[in-house]
Amino acid sequence: MDLSFTPDELTFRAEARAWIYSAMPPHIREKAAVDGHFEMDEIMEWHRVLYAKGWVAPHWPKEVGGPGLDVTRRFILTEELELAGAPALSPFGLSMVGPLLIQFGNEAQKQRFLPKILAGEEKWCQGYSEPNAGSDLASLRLSADDAGDHFVLNGQKTWTTNGHHADWIFVLARTDKGAKKQSGISFLLCDMKTPGVRVRPTLTIGGTYGFCDTFFENVKVPKENLVGPLNGGWTMAKALLGHERTLVAAVGVSARVLTRAKKLASSIKAGGRLLIDDPVVRAKIARAECRLTALKMANYRALASAKLGHAPGPEASILKLRGSETVQTMYELCLDLLGHDALSWFNEPGIVPPQEQWIASNYAYLRATTIYAGSSEIQKNIIAKLILGLPS
Repeated sequence: MDLSFTPDELTFRAEARAWIYSAMPPHIREKAAVDGHFEMDEIMEWHRVLYAKGWVAPHWPKEVGGPGLDVTRRFILTEELELAGAPALSPFGLSMVGPLLIQFGNEAQKQRFLPKILAGEEKWCQGYSEPNAGSDLASLRLSADDAGDHFVLNGQKTWTTNGHHADWIFVLARTDKGAKKQSGISFLLCDMKTPGVRVRPTLTIGGTYGFCDTFFENVKVPKENLVGPLNGGWTMAKALLGHERTLVAAVGVSARVLTRAKKLASSIKAGGRLLIDDPVVRAKIARAECRLTALKMANYRALASAKLGHAPGPEASILKLRGSETVQTMYELCLDLLGHDALSWFNEPGIVPPQEQWIASNYAYLRATTIYAGSSEIQKNIIAKLILGLPS
């Protein structure tokens, strides 16, 4: 297993890093420097910049509009975008329903949806979780009744990230109430402008409107928006979650936050001396760096496996579990260093330095990383059963 990069790959990394810095609009670069919150119009502005470069979907095949990058260059580009603090593009079209349509969609669905996902002309959200069907996703109750040439949706989805911005939603819905839980589910695409769809945003503890409740009341969905076979949605649900969980290692994000922690420790004083001069603080930073290095090596092992042609398997759960915990650890370290400034996102600008203003908000929002895309408990069950071979 070779965990090193070739000279050509290192050249690509340098080129990608330089391009990202030069291509980032000044107002976005200013927010990126302090890890600020990007509004949807800023995210889509950056989406269009990457689209013009051909890098908006580095993992898509060339025949459907992707850039044809190999797995290593895709990894490098993703890491450099994270390290630069660039706006994280919405994953629901590019990294979830898009790859799913490439794999399972018919030609009409690919032609209708893929170009608009790439160009950023249509934004997507995910309709999986429900008030009583979170980790136990198969218990979902959103119904899709057959009405001839269309289905009629009734029910509710929750934790619909960016639902108030989305043009389309992909949902898991129950199309056979008499079948086993996993067997009676279908995968449907629904236009958010359809009569009967109602979205209610939820203010998060991070002070942003990240999540929504989405309600469906007699919503008509044409049958051509059924992806894959009727009652075959569970297979696609698992495939899509596999794509989602590989996104959560976020090594570049954690590395960026650790760098911020070091800068904070080198600039904040307590008891007349810099925090970085306190051996306890230095030990905390060292432990965080060791944790990050271990995650990075696990990511490199996954990359080496992918270069050999192996598809993501249950090992993705290791990256999801450790990646989500690591980014929380990094922000918790920053919060410890801030002291009273830890509540700074409630303050007026100018009370604390700009580099501190979004740390508490990001810390609070990212408590969700160990819940979304399958909670840590679910990931541990997958690891125990499918990797360690323990009985269920």
